[in-house]
Amino acid sequence: MVWIMLATLAVVFVVGFRVMTSGPRRAIRRLSERLGITPVPVESMIDQFGKSAGNEFIRYLERPDEAHLQNAAQVLLIWQVCIVDSSENNLLSWYRLLRKARLAAPITDAQIRMALGFMRDMEPDPYEFNAFQLRYNQLFLPEEGVFFLH
Repeated sequence: MVWIMLATLAVVFVVGFRVMTSGPRRAIRRLSERLGITPVPVESMIDQFGKSAGNEFIRYLERPDEAHLQNAAQVLLIWQVCIVDSSENNLLSWYRLLRKARLAAPITDAQIRMALGFMRDMEPDPYEFNAFQLRYNQLFLPEEGVFFLH
């Protein structure tokens, strides 16, 4: 009889947990599937934002329109290149992922401010983000009359 009660409690806990986290999991999965990556980089970034900023990012990502998905992808790009690995290979790798997902676009000042807002607990350097913005946006400039294609 005790085993039945413990099994019931475990099932209720698992089902309750899945129901309570279904919205955030769907939002994270939406971005990761669009980019063709596992959810781990997105979840890791959200964890590093801290509880408050992480929840704000998830709420932002849960919005259904394409513009919010685009901005969330740009924040992930900024995170991956400015915080995780600033190498040229990493930048080009993430650029290719965004292009393949049709989310590649020049980074705007508003997206830089958004990224700084989500990463506020980490106290990122705004000048580093602005330098990255210039570096990344160079990928979208024409080279001697020919667009940069990878």
